[in-house]
Amino acid sequence: MLLPENKSSYSNLPNQGQLSPHLTSGTHRTHSLQKESSSLSEEKKFNELRMENAELRRVQVELEKTLDHFIQIYDSAPVGYFTLSSKGIIDAVNLTGASFLGLERDKLLRKFLSRFISPEDKNNWQQFFADAQTGSGKLDRELTLVKNDGSKFYAHLESNRAINDMNEPEFRIVLTDISKRKHAEYALREQEVFFNMIAENSDEFVAVLDLKGRRLYNSQSYGKLFGNVDTLIGTDSFAEIHPEDRKYLQQVFNETVQTGHGMQADFRFVLPDGNIRHMESRGTLVRNSNGIALRVVVVSRDITERILAAEKISSLALYDALTGKSNRRLLHDRLEHVMTENKRRGNFGALLFIDLDNFRIFNEQFGKAIGDSLLVEVASRLSNCVREVDTVSRLDGDEFVVMLGELNADKVASSNQAGVVAEKIHNVLAEPYILTVGNEGSEITGKKYYITASIGVFLFSHTDSGAGDILKRADMAMFQAKNKGKNLICFFDSNSD
Repeated sequence: MLLPENKSSYSNLPNQGQLSPHLTSGTHRTHSLQKESSSLSEEKKFNELRMENAELRRVQVELEKTLDHFIQIYDSAPVGYFTLSSKGIIDAVNLTGASFLGLERDKLLRKFLSRFISPEDKNNWQQFFADAQTGSGKLDRELTLVKNDGSKFYAHLESNRAINDMNEPEFRIVLTDISKRKHAEYALREQEVFFNMIAENSDEFVAVLDLKGRRLYNSQSYGKLFGNVDTLIGTDSFAEIHPEDRKYLQQVFNETVQTGHGMQADFRFVLPDGNIRHMESRGTLVRNSNGIALRVVVVSRDITERILAAEKISSLALYDALTGKSNRRLLHDRLEHVMTENKRRGNFGALLFIDLDNFRIFNEQFGKAIGDSLLVEVASRLSNCVREVDTVSRLDGDEFVVMLGELNADKVASSNQAGVVAEKIHNVLAEPYILTVGNEGSEITGKKYYITASIGVFLFSHTDSGAGDILKRADMAMFQAKNKGKNLICFFDSNSD
C-alpha cells in the first residue's frame, strides 16, 4: 500500500476518539472472534488432555493386568524362584519355592537358603554359591534339600548373577524338584546292579544290543568263546554267526525290533579258532516310558553238548557203532526212497547181500579185536567200490548190504551193472588185510589176514512188494552162494524161492 505524498492528507483521518461508528463495531467483532477462538483452543486442549488421561488409565489397567498375570505365572510356575542377597539370604521367593521348603512365603524371607541344604551336601552348596559369586555365567548343581518338616528331596539348582537397583549383586536361583527322576535313576541303577549280578554269575550268555545289532554289553561268560569281552563292545553281533545261519538270525532280530515279540532261534557261532558252538537264544525288546524301542537283550545258551548227544543218539539209531555205516533201519528207509524214485524214473535198482566166509572161525582164531578191525576195513573197502548215491550198510555181525540205486531202465543192462559192482567187491574183499591192533599200550602191525565173501544179488523195481521182501530175496541169493561152496556171487533165482 502506498502512503499519500501530502502529509496533510492525514488531517482528514479521524483520531482515536473520533472513530467512525462503523470502525467501532468492527473492532468489537474482532475481539469477540479472538475470545471465541481462544475458548475453542482451550477446549481442544482440554479434550486432548482428557483423551490422554483416558489412554494412560487404560494402559495402567493393562499393565496392572499384565503384572497380575506375571505374578500368577511367577507364583504358580512348576519350579521355585529364589532371589538371594550376596550373603545367601532369601529376599524373594515364589509360592512354589515356598511349598518346596514347606514354609509360608513370609516366613522364608530373610532366612539363609543354606539352612535348607542337607548336611551331606553343605560343602557342595558352599562351593556352588562361591562359584556363583565369582562367576558371571549360569551355574547349576544337584543337591539334597531338607524341608521344614525334616523330609528330604532332590533338587536341581540353577543360578544367575545379576545387579539390583541398589547396584548390589543378587542371585536368582531356579530350583526344580527332581526327586522322581532321582528315584527312577536309583531304581534303574539297582536294576542294573541286579542284572549284572545275575548276568555275571550265570552260565548263560547275556548280550545287550542296539537296534542295529551292535554290542553294547556282553556278560563275562562270552569270554569262554571270544576271550576279552571288552573288545566286543561296538562290534557287529552277527559277524561271528555261521554264514548259513546269519540271514535267518538277522530276520529274527529285525522282527523282534519291529514287533516287540521275542522269538527263540538256534544258530551256530564260529569261534576264532574255527570251532563251532551251537547256541539257543531269545531276544527281548526294551522300550522307554514312552514306548520307544531302545535296545534288545539277548539271552543265549550253549547247547553244543545237547546237539552232539542228540546226533550221537541219532547215529546210534541209524548207524552201526563199529563201522559208522548205515544200520538195518536206515537201510530200509533209503530202500523205500529208492523204490519211489525208481517208480518215477522207471529205473531198476540192486541189492547186494554180503556175508564173510568163516568169519566166526576167524574171530575165534585171532580174537575179537582183530575181527573188529577186519569188519571196519571191509566196510571201508565196500564204500570205495560204490558211488556216493549208493548205500553201504552193516546189518549184523559179518553181514553187509550194498544198495545200488539209479541203475538203467533196461533190466538186462541193470543186471550187468550190478554184476560188475558185485565182481569188483568180491575181488577187493579177497585181497589181504594188514591190520593194526593195540595190545596194552603196544601195537601189533604188519600182519596179513585173509578172508573171502559170499554175495547174493537181487535186481528190484518199483513193482516189488516192499523193502523187507527185497532184502529177504537178496539174503536168499547169498545163501545160494554159500550152498554152492562159498566165495561166490549168485543172482536171485526165483525157482529157489
